[in-house]
Parts: sequence; C-alpha cells; structure tokens
Amino acid sequence: MASIRQHKIESAIRMELSNYFLRNSAEFSRGSMVTLTVVRVTPDLSLARCYVSIFGKADKTEVLNSIKSQQSKIRGEIGKRLKNMRKIPDLSFYIDDSIDYAETIDKLLKK
Repeated sequence: MASIRQHKIESAIRMELSNYFLRNSAEFSRGSMVTLTVVRVTPDLSLARCYVSIFGKADKTEVLNSIKSQQSKIRGEIGKRLKNMRKIPDLSFYIDDSIDYAETIDKLLKK
C-alpha cells in the first residue's frame, strides 16, 4: 500500500508531466494526442512509472520510443518545476492499454 508521501509525489509528478505534454507535444507526439493516465512511484522514491495513452493515427510504439528518447530532458524539466523535491525519481514510460482492453471486453459482451 502506498504511503501518503508517495501519493503526494505521484500527484505532483502527474500534474507537471501533464503540463509538459500539453506544452511540448509537437516534439514527440508525431500528430497524435498523448495523455498521462497514471503515475506510480516506488516506495524508495527512486523510480516513477508513468503510463500514457496515445490517441491518433501515429504508431503507438513509435510515439512511446520518441518519449523514451527524451526521457532525461523530460526529467530535467520536471526537476526545474518541482524545486521543493530533493531528488526527482527516474521516469519510465509505458503505454496504458486499459482503454483498448475495456473496448475489447465490451465488444465481447455485446456478441
């Protein structure tokens, strides 16, 4: 179970990453819309797993690879925005496929 401190750090990182994706989407989105769905921080606060949903015509893995290639730049920008944190966790990005999974289940139930 996550601690209160983890929840606060997750929400702060989620808010700043969402703002970053909103401002700088042209750099990595390749014409698709990228939204941050969930951020999970490990108990030792060293790693933040960030799940993104990618909507649009571009290939999801291509957009995810573009985000991963700019991972250190994104972490640096988040670090500048969150000055009250001593150490910013390493960011790792994953595709959130829960919406696709829900659509598949919905189609199966309608049959």
